[in-house]
Amino acid sequence: MKNILVVSVIGQDKPGLVEQLAAVISQQQGNWLESSFSRLAGQFAGIVKVAVNGDGTLLLAALQALPSLDVRGVLDAEQAELAHAASQSVALSLVGHDRIGIVKDVSTILARFGVNVEKLETWLDSAPMSGETMFHAQALLSAPISVDLGHVRRDLEAIADDLMVEWAE
Repeated sequence: MKNILVVSVIGQDKPGLVEQLAAVISQQQGNWLESSFSRLAGQFAGIVKVAVNGDGTLLLAALQALPSLDVRGVLDAEQAELAHAASQSVALSLVGHDRIGIVKDVSTILARFGVNVEKLETWLDSAPMSGETMFHAQALLSAPISVDLGHVRRDLEAIADDLMVEWAE
């Protein structure tokens, strides 16, 4: 019987990390289904969805034996995906002056409306004219169908006068 194993990894970035993961998954007869990886501050982190025969413990143990990576796994994540099916996907873009607590404020509002963050990328850059530090966020969200996204937008815009909020459904 095929089960799903979701594995998260993090370690010092260096060439060959993905190859090491792929080799172990292949050796253990796992089927690499989906993944997302990123490098940040010299660290390499990611998540991999793997189809496995049995309970996946042998594959997880083999991955955890890799000396260069911290590996954790969760078996049968498909059930969580089924519960997630009755929702609407929304892309969110935010731009505003950077300040301490902005991610906390945004995430608090999203959580209050039951909105799940599926993907989040944030970065800072300088405003073209003033040179002030600007905060940017791009997120893929999953909101309950019953949620009025207009109310979510209103509350997000109330965080700061200069915060620009854009949705793409």
